[in-house]
Amino acid sequence: MLNNNGKKQRPGYKLFKRKIYTKIVIIGVIAFAAVVVALLDNSYAVSSLIVLFSQKFLFPGLSDRVLSLYYWNTFHPRLGLIIWSVAALLIILLSRSLATQINKYFREIGDGMDGLCEDKGRDIHLSPEMEPMERKLRTIKKTLEMRERESESAEQRKNELVMYLAHDVKTPLTSVIGYLSLLDEAPDMPLEQKAKYVNITLEKAYRLERLIDEFFEITRYNFQAGRLSKKSIDLCYMLAQMADEFYPLLAATGKRIKLQVSDDMIVYADPERLARVFNNILKNAVSYGAENSVIDINAAVSGSMVSIVFKNPGYIPKDRLATIFDKFYRLDAARSSDTGGAGLGLAIAKEIIDEHGGQIYADSDGSYATFTVELPIALSDQAV
Repeated sequence: MLNNNGKKQRPGYKLFKRKIYTKIVIIGVIAFAAVVVALLDNSYAVSSLIVLFSQKFLFPGLSDRVLSLYYWNTFHPRLGLIIWSVAALLIILLSRSLATQINKYFREIGDGMDGLCEDKGRDIHLSPEMEPMERKLRTIKKTLEMRERESESAEQRKNELVMYLAHDVKTPLTSVIGYLSLLDEAPDMPLEQKAKYVNITLEKAYRLERLIDEFFEITRYNFQAGRLSKKSIDLCYMLAQMADEFYPLLAATGKRIKLQVSDDMIVYADPERLARVFNNILKNAVSYGAENSVIDINAAVSGSMVSIVFKNPGYIPKDRLATIFDKFYRLDAARSSDTGGAGLGLAIAKEIIDEHGGQIYADSDGSYATFTVELPIALSDQAV
């Protein structure tokens, strides 16, 4: 929580401090009183007060003279020992009470922490003076529960993906085995028919390779995560180079890339990782975009960030926009498509952009699908 000055506001423990400070002050007052009385034990005022107190409350039948003589002859020589003994006893009792109180607070906090891990349904209750700690523990508990739900959801999506992939892998594999069996059983098959079967088998094998590569891409990425090697990158040159690399895939479906990026636009990023982000977005546009369409790529600078927008004819349901970057997530249409991947490309893209301190998000107006990547621009002393 931040205060009005933008600084982190620490939780207040006023009641807790008041209780602890009160006992400390009482201990100090007792010790101070003992010292004062010990220093003044020879004074007539102290003896008069003790005699007066004794005559009024302890020995009302005795005279002042008798009580005064008894005080000076019997009680006064031992007064210092009595004062220090009583003061020490009170200090020990109060210190023990203070230690017990503090131990109680630690025990309550410990029980609350145990409750975070052991009992999901158990509520956290601490003493009133520990209310800020109680609020913090409840916040931690809610955060842990939310992360657990997210983890369970991700695990469920992963299990579903494994099931889908088992089906997706089995289908082309069955075709590969079937066509190879036909070729093996009929060695004298006409060349035209044999070429057709070989071509189909090769396409199915490529499909298998794409599925397996994408499925293991997240594992390869995790081994390299957190090791960014940033450089100043000529954005226009990188995107133009990627457009050339995608030309064979684009030409096969009549698509083309229209690039509108300034020649002097520089970003500060890891070239290999950023290329993977753009590659995954473009693969998505090629796979699910309409045939004979144009993929528009535009870039513009806003403050210290540069926005790169990929836009192509396509549709993403509104309720899927928030989950499209989750790991192991695919639109249902991808499962029935020969180009459908494992649902990891966009999740990896998001993790890479997050590592760079940027953002990536998707939008769709029903006719066009848009992916926007925001990255920090290069600093002046980092320009190429």
